[in-house]
Amino acid sequence: MTMTKADLVELVASQTDVARKQADEIVQVVLDGIISALHRNEKVELRGFGSFRVRQRGARIGRNPKTGARVQVPPKRIPYFKPGKYLREALLSQ
Repeated sequence: MTMTKADLVELVASQTDVARKQADEIVQVVLDGIISALHRNEKVELRGFGSFRVRQRGARIGRNPKTGARVQVPPKRIPYFKPGKYLREALLSQ
């Protein structure tokens, strides 16, 4: 089972007694805030839940799985999530 953004919006709407459209805007603002902070290379920390940050991966030589040919893989920035204490404990207690 997968929780989608629509499911999250529905959860926010039902738990806070706001309209679904407003809940969608709230969820979108939160997600946009996280994305823009990561874009500025800032760490986003949600106490107890976890933290988001960007990691830099260096250039490397890869391999095309179909042909076996060596290919140059350029450096890139990737998002990274580290779960917080509350989240880890909640998952371990199940």
